[in-house]
This record gives sequence, C-alpha cells and structure tokens, in this order.
Amino acid sequence: MDNGRAWRVAIVGAGPSAFYAAEAVFKQAGDAARIDVFERLPTPFGLVRHGVAPDHQNIKAVVRIYDKVAATPGFRFVGNAALGRDFDVAELAAHYDQIVYAFGCAGSQKLGVAGEDLAGVHAASDFVGWYNGHPDHRDHAFDLARARRVAVVGNGNVALDVARILLAPPDALAATDIAPSALAALRGSAVQEVLLLGRRSVAEASYAPKELAEIAELPGVDVVIAAADAHVDDASRAWLAAHGARSQTRNVDFAAAQSGRGDGDRPRKLRLRFRVAPAALHGRDGRLVGMALQPMALQPGPDGAPRARPDGPTSDVAVDLLLVAIGYRGGPVPGVPHDPAKGTVRNVDGRVVDEHGAARVGEYAVGWCKHGPVGLIGTNSLDAKEVVARMAADRAAGATLAGAARERDLVATLRVRGVDVVDWSDWQRLDAWEQREGAAHGAVRRKLDDVGAMMARIRALRASAG
Repeated sequence: MDNGRAWRVAIVGAGPSAFYAAEAVFKQAGDAARIDVFERLPTPFGLVRHGVAPDHQNIKAVVRIYDKVAATPGFRFVGNAALGRDFDVAELAAHYDQIVYAFGCAGSQKLGVAGEDLAGVHAASDFVGWYNGHPDHRDHAFDLARARRVAVVGNGNVALDVARILLAPPDALAATDIAPSALAALRGSAVQEVLLLGRRSVAEASYAPKELAEIAELPGVDVVIAAADAHVDDASRAWLAAHGARSQTRNVDFAAAQSGRGDGDRPRKLRLRFRVAPAALHGRDGRLVGMALQPMALQPGPDGAPRARPDGPTSDVAVDLLLVAIGYRGGPVPGVPHDPAKGTVRNVDGRVVDEHGAARVGEYAVGWCKHGPVGLIGTNSLDAKEVVARMAADRAAGATLAGAARERDLVATLRVRGVDVVDWSDWQRLDAWEQREGAAHGAVRRKLDDVGAMMARIRALRASAG
C-alpha cells in the first residue's frame, strides 16, 4: 500500500454513498486508511435523515451500518464544514491522496410549463425536506390550511411519500421524527384530495406496490382509480411483458381491482391519473388556482419503451397546491466539474473529468452526484465498491494527488480559521439529545431544523460533557 504510507482520502458529503465509499476503502486498506468525511451540515446521513419519510423508520435503521463504519479507526467526521465556504478543492488536493465527491443531488427537475413560478407551486423535494426537518427547507411556506386539493406530479416513491404524508392522520405521524413545525401545519391542514399525475400508464409507474398499499390502508382515505386510468394500452402491455418488473405487474393488477370500487365513501381521496400531464398552470393574484391538464398517448420509442406525446385538447382542473416530483437534479459545486445536461459531477465511471474529457487525477464521484438520482439506498453500496476499486488501482499505479501538505491536518487548519467543526462525538451527543427529547413527547426523536440551534445545542452538550 504505497510503501506503507497511509491512504488519505477526503470524502465530501456524509450520506449513504459516502459511508459505503468509506467502508470500501477500509476493506481495501484496513488500518492503513485515513478517511475524513466532510459535511456542510452538523449532522450526518444525508438522504436517510432528510429524505426517507418519517413513518418509514425501518428504512432509517440502515444508519446502524454507517455507525459501524464511523467506529472504524481512521474514520473522522468533519461536520459543519462546507466545500466552497470553509475550504476549497485545491486545499483538499494538497492534504489528501484522493478526493471522493458524494454530495448527492439537492435540486429538482422542472416541469417547464407556463405558471411554474406561481405561489403554491413547489418542488416535492422542498416539501420532503420541510417535513423531515432539513435546515435548507425549514422556511418554505406550504399553505396547507387553504389547500383542499393538491396535485402531485410524478409516479415514483417520492410522489407517494408526499401523498401519504398529506393524507395520513397527524396523530399517527406524531410518534415519528417528523419536524415539529411540519406536524403543526399538518394538524391544521384542509387537504381532502390528492391527485397523483403520471405522463405514462400504470404499467410504467415506478412506485413500489407496498407504497400504494400503505395509503390504501390509511383510515379515512379512499384510493380512487377510474377504469380509463387503469386501462393498459397495447404498447405498454407489450413493454411490460418484455421488460417490466414484477412490481409493475402488481401495480397494474392493483389498478384493475381498484377501478371497480368507485369513489368510495371516505372523506379523503387519493386519485391516480395516468397518461396526463400539466400543460400550463393558472393563477390569480400570483397564486396557483388550477392547471390545464393535457391527455397523453403512448407509442413505442426507439428502444421499445412507451413514450408519451400530447393527444387531444386540454381540460382545466382546479388545484390549490402543486408539488413536482419528477426527479432530483444536482447543481454546480465550486471547483468541481459539473455536467449541466445531466445535473451530475462530470465523470467517466466515477473518475472525474474536466470539460474536455481529461481525467482529473485523484478525484472521484459516487452515488447520485455520479449517476443521477436512481436506485435505492442500498444500490449505492455496489456503486461505491466499484469506484473504490478504481481508486485502489489508480493508487497502485501512482496516479494520486501530489499532496504537498498531506502530513498536515486540514481539520486543525479549519479550527484555526474559526470553523466550529462538529466531530462524531458531537453528533452522538446531539443524536442522544434528540432521542431523549423525542421520548419526552412520545416520538422517535425531536429534530432541530436550524443550523444555529443545532450548533448552540452541540456547544451546550460539549460543555456539560466536560
């Protein structure tokens, strides 16, 4: 291992991909690895903490794996330290052999239709961050008290998460780690109907069947699918038979069974609409009041997969709030090559490249910032292992950063600059405090959703720990 020298790696971001990459480096190098994981927030775990729905605590249990990685000698968490604010890429290159970007995709895809700037139109990712207590989204205003009908554009699990949170009894959410401010807003919600809109048919819907079943089991909620929306056209049926997953067949079967049940008699509704898309959004006094809904027809594309195209006149639908859940997208990060077409770090198989396609020695990308927002949390484990294998090969070949200051400690330098670095013990104390506060309120945990409040609490906990 490089003549016995430690393998020094900086990982930027502290979500699942970062921990899987760290785990893979430790498996390659053992005690020879020294890994610093930099995170701009004071808290780790990224999407698991701020993206997984609060009523899905079983999924959040994956952090136990990350806790074991963090306990490995050679691992160091560097929280409350942001690339581009507190340090730059050049400094990382001077202190480490290799850099791994693992900061995910924080932005969202746009609909690209007129009226998208109206009040009441939001990215679903903002709504998810808001109810999960993400500091970046705490100040978003979702006027649930006046919204009786909400439209959610998208047919994935995020769209269903959003719909379920809107329709679930607030008392059921109170025992989770939902942000207290979001719970208070949901208690005052006027939402009676959620429209879930998909451009293609139910056969192409990408949500998991169990996600829809969870909503169907909510008290006071009917899942409504009209016969026309449950219908699967010939192109979709052929694609499903040749390429579809078992889960998609189950979605088709559920829709067929549900379409015969009508509207039901429960007070709140989830209405699934397929082969439709917003063509324009209508406003009054700058606020969303409705949308023009465009029917879509499907035809096979070059790869055989059904493609949606406009088909017929639009119809107007009144709606008070619209949440767009058609995918996440990464934005540029200072000093890191960005691919604007893909919304990712510019890379080839995880090796970062510049705008001319030339490799940037010693720089890599993993997870969503590498390949976009696809796959489940565990999918990132295999991806990270593959990239770390390339890192190990490059290191063996001598293709690493010069590391002029590699024997110095960048974290110590940050502290000298006045950066109040949060280490793993700081996080553990805050984690324990959140859980104690949650237990006092009958919940899993009580999150702080403001960085200033987090840092004040961390400082108080440090002082009490001596």
